[in-house]
Amino acid sequence: MTQLSMASVCLEFGATTVFEKVSFTVADGERWGIIGRNGAGKTSLFRLLTGELEPTRGEIARSPGLKVSLLEQHRDFGDATTIWEAAAGQFAELLQLERSLSEQALRLATDSNEQALARYGRDLERFEREGGYTIAPRVDAVLHGLGFDPAAARERPVAHLSGGERGRLGLARQLVSPADVLLLDEPTNHLDLETTRWLEDYLTRATATVLLISHDRAFLSAVVDHVLHLDGHIATPYVGGYESFVEQRTLARLTQQRQFDQQQRRIAAEQDYIARNLAGQNSKQAKGRRKRLERLPRLSAPLGDAESMGIRFEIAERGGDRVIAADKAGISVGSRLLVTDVTTTVMRGDRVGLLGPNGSGKSTLVRAIVGEHPTGDGTIRVGSGISVGYYRQDLTQVPLDKTLYDAIGDLRPTWDRRMIQGHLGRFGFSGDEVQRRAESLSGGERARIGLAMLVLSRANLLILDEPTNHLDVESIEALEDAVASYDGSVLLVSHDRELLRSLTTKLWIIHDQRLTEFDGSFGEWEIVSSEREHAAAVQASEDEALRRVQERRRTERREQRDRSSRSALRIAQERVGELETQIHNVEREITDITAKLENPELYTAADGISTAKTLGARLDLLKAELDTLLEEWGAATEALETIAGPVA
Repeated sequence: MTQLSMASVCLEFGATTVFEKVSFTVADGERWGIIGRNGAGKTSLFRLLTGELEPTRGEIARSPGLKVSLLEQHRDFGDATTIWEAAAGQFAELLQLERSLSEQALRLATDSNEQALARYGRDLERFEREGGYTIAPRVDAVLHGLGFDPAAARERPVAHLSGGERGRLGLARQLVSPADVLLLDEPTNHLDLETTRWLEDYLTRATATVLLISHDRAFLSAVVDHVLHLDGHIATPYVGGYESFVEQRTLARLTQQRQFDQQQRRIAAEQDYIARNLAGQNSKQAKGRRKRLERLPRLSAPLGDAESMGIRFEIAERGGDRVIAADKAGISVGSRLLVTDVTTTVMRGDRVGLLGPNGSGKSTLVRAIVGEHPTGDGTIRVGSGISVGYYRQDLTQVPLDKTLYDAIGDLRPTWDRRMIQGHLGRFGFSGDEVQRRAESLSGGERARIGLAMLVLSRANLLILDEPTNHLDVESIEALEDAVASYDGSVLLVSHDRELLRSLTTKLWIIHDQRLTEFDGSFGEWEIVSSEREHAAAVQASEDEALRRVQERRRTERREQRDRSSRSALRIAQERVGELETQIHNVEREITDITAKLENPELYTAADGISTAKTLGARLDLLKAELDTLLEEWGAATEALETIAGPVA
């Protein structure tokens, strides 16, 4: 069933065209990846789908009653005070109903009038119908998956969260929302590798329709089954996952390039004919061809490589063989120990990937390597002849108070205006844009100027701390190609798995305050990790199976003891019952004989004396038997009490 559709949609802001003639259809349960360069209009497309923006031309259709939820890059949690309240914010009305039901139940204990009972029944039926009993488990599961402690989240204030934590909380709020369509704008920002994998699994199992903007190629490959590519003011839909899109895009560009080249050759031939014959004998034909040429619709050259960043990393000098050496180094922030006993070496040509959960100390370790953070114990040294080019995650290397022209001019004071503008042009800044102050740039633009500055360092060691943040897919591919052809050494901190797979030759993994070195690529580490996780899962399964067997055996032994105990109890109870019956019968016979012996008429009968003697003898036997039975009854009763246990 179609949920959303666009037909020939155009969006303009004044004289600026964001995109035009966008047409695509989204069906129930599909997962779309929205891909395009920074500024191509991806976020604006989302705002059109939510109704926040209206198209300049064209039509947008939504199925009746469709619930659309937008995860924005800037999160607002309203009046929520705790993490749990913020995550469950979309269910505020239902949670209020739950509190009301609790209050009504308390009142019904003392006042159960018909009106109160009817209201409670209606509210309870609504609470169940709208899934009230599933809210808490759902919120807890998503919070846990995104790295929060669900129990602590009920008390921990939102105000105490860091920027990255607020981003994860905003994502949690969207994932638990009762929406038919989820619009996710860069959902993997602020997520580490483990949490990103959890999100992949969650979205592939979700029943809601998903449209997501992302530059994480591995994430897109794992999640999406359709792609919408915004490129050059147009949008092209592709059926299939991200890898299928890459293949189709490549073929489409090749076809477009061939058609463009053919038309250019035809135009050149026509122009040559016109130039040679316009004033000659074939002037009439030349003028006719000129008119046809003027009316000919011009094909565009394919976008892509021509508009990608022109990145090329070069080194000024080779440097020594030992690039970084750490000896029992410890890194702390205040009283908090991040990593201890770091002993490792980076040799010339190594491409090291630094991995670890958010907050484990990756960026702090990088700052210690470049001398910006002290080592509590041990030493970390950069080798002789090693120059460092450091791309910071927070982009503080970009001077916000300067124009782009001056930022590059300060690094190359001998360059003339043409050279500075040419360099900036290779990173997407042309014309008057070079006079913009850096503080006015978007995140993606600031990242590109940071790379433009890094290229000029000509360092033989590149330290890249989350370089793909803020970059679009095309720019990431250009960066990947540049680093792949770089002759120096690389230390890469990233959560972009495709970049890590492509570039790394060894890994540093920070876990539980320790740094472990893996002598292999990220792809090899993924295989080893998968095998380790599989082995751990098998071992856990075996341990669980063994635990169940042992528990079953304990249960069987316990049940056997219980059965034996119940059997002994039953036997003891039956024995006491039998003795009590026998005692009752003996006592009744004793009573009867005693009554006969006490009757005077017995002794007036002809055989009264002999009968009395017989009854007396019988009475003596019965009394002896009663004493024996009472003694046995006492022992049996004591045994019964022992088996049954003390009476509460």
